[in-house]
Amino acid sequence: MAVTGRIDGTPSDVWHEEVLAPQFAYEAEHLLPHYVAIERALLREYLRMGLVDPAGAAALDARLGTLDVDAMRADPQRNMSDISFALEHHVQSGPTPPFAAWHVDRSRNDAQVCAQLMSARTQFAAVAADLMGLGRAVTALAVRHTDTPMPGYTHGQAAQIITPGYHLAALAAETNAALRRMLHTYDETDACPLGSGAMAGQELPWDRARLAADLGFARPQSHALVGVASRTWTTAMAADLAGYAAVLSRFTTDFMTWGGSGFGFLDLPDDLAGISAAMPQKRNFPVLERIRGRCAHVAGRAADLVAGQRNTPYSNTVEVSKEAGAHLYTQVRTMRSLLRLTHAVVTGITYRTDRMRSACAEDHLGGFTLANRLTLDCGIPWRTAQIVAGRYIKRAVERGLEADTPDPGLLRACADESGYEAEPAAKLLAESFDVDRGLRAKRSAGSAHPDRARELLAGEVRELDRLDVEWSHRTALRAAADRGLDTSVTARRPA
Repeated sequence: MAVTGRIDGTPSDVWHEEVLAPQFAYEAEHLLPHYVAIERALLREYLRMGLVDPAGAAALDARLGTLDVDAMRADPQRNMSDISFALEHHVQSGPTPPFAAWHVDRSRNDAQVCAQLMSARTQFAAVAADLMGLGRAVTALAVRHTDTPMPGYTHGQAAQIITPGYHLAALAAETNAALRRMLHTYDETDACPLGSGAMAGQELPWDRARLAADLGFARPQSHALVGVASRTWTTAMAADLAGYAAVLSRFTTDFMTWGGSGFGFLDLPDDLAGISAAMPQKRNFPVLERIRGRCAHVAGRAADLVAGQRNTPYSNTVEVSKEAGAHLYTQVRTMRSLLRLTHAVVTGITYRTDRMRSACAEDHLGGFTLANRLTLDCGIPWRTAQIVAGRYIKRAVERGLEADTPDPGLLRACADESGYEAEPAAKLLAESFDVDRGLRAKRSAGSAHPDRARELLAGEVRELDRLDVEWSHRTALRAAADRGLDTSVTARRPA
């Protein structure tokens, strides 16, 4: 079957093998159901416009129902190794030829981008579902550790007393923020490009709002050129995933650090651990390295999508739609993989509370509290109080004194050097450097105080529930559209 009168010959072997056949295989595997859905939506429009009678529509619809991956083959002779031409050939080679107007006033351009966007929305929603599962695992682990003291670090140095629950509440907040951004992106890109034609629109009175609704979109894309030329939806989706991957890599770095032998704050089960082939004493956590490495791949694919569009003309091009666009699927697949791994890590983590408490007691993490108390209780000006507290800690370390063995006389001497008194010194030191008091010293909203951390987590759980409802609503709309397109075309004849 000839598909054009413009050129003679068929795709060369190298063109077929290196480009067309791999592209065809990808689209047959991932986009074919969407192409069929698009064809059925168009068929309803042909029926509405009177270009086919119900019997002809039903016959063509039945032939579309026989389309599957096994029926589609890249063939340079029959279909120029193009999936749209292969679909046409499959329908036209059926027992009942399609009606004469089938595919009149049609372009591959808007159909291709529509199938790509439909697939991308489904994949994007699947990532959101994975994120919600991770968010629930994170909050479940966090609520068990809101009273478990551990050192918090700034600039690589122990800084203040926090808890794993407080740390994980931050991951929960970042996860919900990512889900909110993704929901916004989903809604912003929920515009159907079908009916845009090649670039300038179409000539028949297509009901684009009906086409959009049939395919589960909220609305049609209002500008035909935007419909076929823009791939902003790919970079927007990719940016959301890359942003969260960057955040997740930072939390993974914390897990790697705290799980190392230098800290020993957390452990993973044997089924997530690895060994050394040479050093039998070692028990490694390569799963964390894999997660962080895959976070880099997610960010890299986002850069590929942007670079693939840069300096291209604003029209439909395979450079943008297929070369650059293919990276979105790869990015999503990598993202879903690392989220599964992270979920396994979060549900498998065990915090070593004894090691964390001991680390808190060894260091003078109450220095900030001591300076506050010197000002509020003793009337020492704040900057001077900082000097007194710092002087005391420096000399205590030089003398080998840990935080849980305070020296009231040393504090009095340090304050005296600045012309002030630090009384009652023993009480000041006890309240400043006691581990549990230190954790509860922070009282402001959003702080590490166990009560405040529980409030944070309760809020994140409520927000996650809300986001779950929102995402479920979008998924249900798409599912309803899919069910409608699975029915006979003539069963839903337009009014």
